Amino acid sequence: MAEIKGRCLCGNVEYSAEGEPAMQAFCHCTDCQRSTGSVGSILVGVPKPAFQVSGDSLSSFETVGEDRGTPAQRSFCSNCGSPIMTTLPEMPDLVFIKAGTLDDTSWLSPQIEVWGDSAQPWMAPAEGATRVDRGPG
Repeated sequence: MAEIKGRCLCGNVEYSAEGEPAMQAFCHCTDCQRSTGSVGSILVGVPKPAFQVSGDSLSSFETVGEDRGTPAQRSFCSNCGSPIMTTLPEMPDLVFIKAGTLDDTSWLSPQIEVWGDSAQPWMAPAEGATRVDRGPG
């Protein structure tokens, strides 16, 4: 994979990242559930130096999760509300792209599910992924 590209729903925020992702994960933490309004968040971790973002409506909000207990910087489009990325102080070299904003998702295959102890009870583990009860932090 040479380049990852994506954007928010309205197109005001666009991003790209060169090279291979460092990781792909599904996060079940309650903050990811709340920020997406769904069962969690599929994340693609890319090296921070490889990540470029543009647009004048990118906003951020810091959360201290019920599960994690440590801060997370969650960035989103202030125009349409699309979550774009998350950064974590315990993993300062990575940016976690919200996979639903990718232009092409055909290659996604999360290898790990984190914060599995917060997963909805009816949500079965993804085929081929390892589910762990906790996550970073």
